[in-house]
Amino acid sequence: MRYVLKLAYDGTAYYGWQSQKVGNTVQQAVETGLKRVIREDIRVMGCGRTDTGVHAKEFYLHFDWDGIPDERFVFRLNNAVPLDIAIYSCFPVKEDFHARFSATYRKYEYHLLRVPDPFLRNWAYFRFGELDLPLMQKGCEFLLTCTNFQSFSKVKTEVNTFTCKLMECRWEEIDGHLIFHVKADRFLRNMVRAMVGTLLDIGSGRMQLEDLPSVMESGDRSNAGKSVPARGLFLTEVGYPWEKYLIHE
Repeated sequence: MRYVLKLAYDGTAYYGWQSQKVGNTVQQAVETGLKRVIREDIRVMGCGRTDTGVHAKEFYLHFDWDGIPDERFVFRLNNAVPLDIAIYSCFPVKEDFHARFSATYRKYEYHLLRVPDPFLRNWAYFRFGELDLPLMQKGCEFLLTCTNFQSFSKVKTEVNTFTCKLMECRWEEIDGHLIFHVKADRFLRNMVRAMVGTLLDIGSGRMQLEDLPSVMESGDRSNAGKSVPARGLFLTEVGYPWEKYLIHE
């Protein structure tokens, strides 16, 4: 039987989601927790591969298991994983569900502080200096018309296409706290952090808004802004056509 876990995590202490030989990862922590609960080695597949220090408010994974979770399964699993990981639910899905490839969209937020706050140092990036927020919004409006995001992709990334369909791209300001919202059918590696860095260059005057079209047309990562730190980035929503995959008892 295939099951889905819905969870969230603070990525501060982890070398990203995906298991690797060196460094603690969220995937390794979840798989270790599952083994403690069900006494079997379980391999999980996540909905994405967040980088070192990136957080997730909503994350889905799937795993295959012959057992049946009881009503205390989620409670026991939460006790078996570190406190910076929270398991919200576990439910069965059809065998053709895939946490990564069945997703139709993902949404991210990037949190930016205008005033330094020691209590938010692991979850937001403090940027010193004035920013022209309306100009940054205009940059977002232009990006919504783009389809090729090679200029925001990490160099030497092996992908079949740099095409992404943006569904949302905007800034929000709440009490001096800036939040960048972006939603797309898919994302390239490092894409969101590069987008934010470029928009901040426009807002600070380091880059002219009129130069953004040529930056995007060039497909050259070096023409875009520097990537902002990972600590301000959150995966906040993953969309699926659940009516296609849920098992109705």
